[in-house]
Amino acid sequence: MPDASNVGAVLLAAQTRLKSAGVDTPRLDAILLLAEAATLSEDLIRSRPEMPLTHDAVVAFEAMLQRRLRREPVSKIIGRREFWSLEFRTSSDVLDPRGDSETLVAGVLAAIPDRRVSLRIVDFGTGSGCLLLSLLHELPNATGVGIDVSPPALSVAQDNAERLGLSSRCLFRLGSWGKGIEGTFDILISNPPYIESGVVPGLEPEVADYDPLLALDGGADGLDAYRALLPDLVRLATKDAFAALEVGMGQDVAVSHLLAGAGFGEIAVLPDLSGIGRVVTGRKSVQIP
Repeated sequence: MPDASNVGAVLLAAQTRLKSAGVDTPRLDAILLLAEAATLSEDLIRSRPEMPLTHDAVVAFEAMLQRRLRREPVSKIIGRREFWSLEFRTSSDVLDPRGDSETLVAGVLAAIPDRRVSLRIVDFGTGSGCLLLSLLHELPNATGVGIDVSPPALSVAQDNAERLGLSSRCLFRLGSWGKGIEGTFDILISNPPYIESGVVPGLEPEVADYDPLLALDGGADGLDAYRALLPDLVRLATKDAFAALEVGMGQDVAVSHLLAGAGFGEIAVLPDLSGIGRVVTGRKSVQIP
């Protein structure tokens, strides 16, 4: 790239290179990275193609572009991603917050008639904390516990809680699912690893190479995490607790059966924006010895 140029020329060259590298959204990604590198708004980048760029901005942009050409996600490069209209810090230690997961947040909120009620929420495999923190943002009298087996992931989640002003209402714990956790919860949520082990290496590089394997690999059939989680789900649920589990494409029937077998009724499958069954929900209805 030239040492100095204008926005339009730099964007056009970057877009061509990203498209050749197989990036699905080359222009959008170029805009996001240039806005970050030049510390300018996206609107300004879009509307002022004639605007000159400083040498430092071009150099910073080229460094970011090289990472994207290696298929590192934009969110990992700039260190943040929007979810539920909130900004979350992300890193290589956590699964990127994805729009499909907003289906879970919406499903839980739809099941709560009065958002002012006091509720206890537990998030198994919390990662960045995006699910738990989005719910706490909408439920002003709720408190929550986020559990994860990864210390670096918990550090990201804690940082996000502090950035969003929610750290006084949540606690993050190191652990495997619900082991070592006591008490009961009104809302139980999880986006566990659900991709079949044999499928993981063939995923797009943005996922396979940059998301943590622990957050992706769900075992031979993708259902290992659900089976491991269910005993804790039953033990930690209040009498009328509501559970919501994100699932992979085609797993809604199997997870529905697992949840029903664990003593949850009113089983429902919530579709994402593509119409794929993305979240299985249920309400605890019977006691399982």
